Amino acid sequence: MTSDLYADVWTIVEGGLRLHGRDYAAAESRGQSSSATPVLCIPGLTRNCRDFEALAPWLARDRRVLTVDLRGRGLSDPDPNWRNYTLDVYVADVLAMLDHLRLTRVIVIGTSLGGLVGMYLAARHPQRIAGLVLNDIGPELDPAGMIRIASSVGTSGPVASWADAAAEASRSHSHALPDLSAQDWETFAHRVYREREPGVIERDMDPAIGRALRSQTGPLPDFWQVFGSLHAVPLLVIRGEHSDLFAETTLQRMLAMHPALSACTIPSRGHSPTLDESTSRGALEDFFNREKL
Repeated sequence: MTSDLYADVWTIVEGGLRLHGRDYAAAESRGQSSSATPVLCIPGLTRNCRDFEALAPWLARDRRVLTVDLRGRGLSDPDPNWRNYTLDVYVADVLAMLDHLRLTRVIVIGTSLGGLVGMYLAARHPQRIAGLVLNDIGPELDPAGMIRIASSVGTSGPVASWADAAAEASRSHSHALPDLSAQDWETFAHRVYREREPGVIERDMDPAIGRALRSQTGPLPDFWQVFGSLHAVPLLVIRGEHSDLFAETTLQRMLAMHPALSACTIPSRGHSPTLDESTSRGALEDFFNREKL
């Protein structure tokens, strides 16, 4: 399937699952020339490639853009074994998609979980990552945000109308996005919900993702060690001013460890900025220009 802006792309990943993405052609296909590095956008824990349906065309003014649905989200297949919803599997899936599309080197823009996937990609395969943008995520996760996320993921039931979906989205996310209008919430709902059948509108994700998250025991991986290995990778960190997952103290420690890191705080945003904000767009533009990406 195609649209005026992108082509749907698919690849087979571990376990025989089909992984979906949207491939936005660079502006060079419209008569312009560009040597700009392609961008890979990876969404957060419960989200999908539609999170980037405003950002991707903006980026595709001068570069190719790929947005992906991690397994169990959007149009990608759910995994029959919920234990496969892990960071290592997501990293392997994304590499499989890049290889399938012959994208040898990309800039990664990762929101929340997508940023952790990007960090591991850059640490394990530095030759593949030209730059990394971390959207409201760092090597340390604030317990308040972790508790909020773990207690809610995969627990919401279906709603009967898009108006109900928009209302539920507003109730769940207005603390992070306090200035969205009614129309904005309707757009938001269409990005995170899907109508499975008439009158049955559900979150567009496998509920078992919540089970996988809540089943984790023991300490988290040492994300600081991974971050510390990224000294040669151009980095931009975007933080929501009121984020409950990515603390200001974590950002300051990151800046101390990586002096060349660029950072931007988005006002009136919690976890996480949409990247449609003018401040976010300005930070991205400056980062690409400064690093000549």
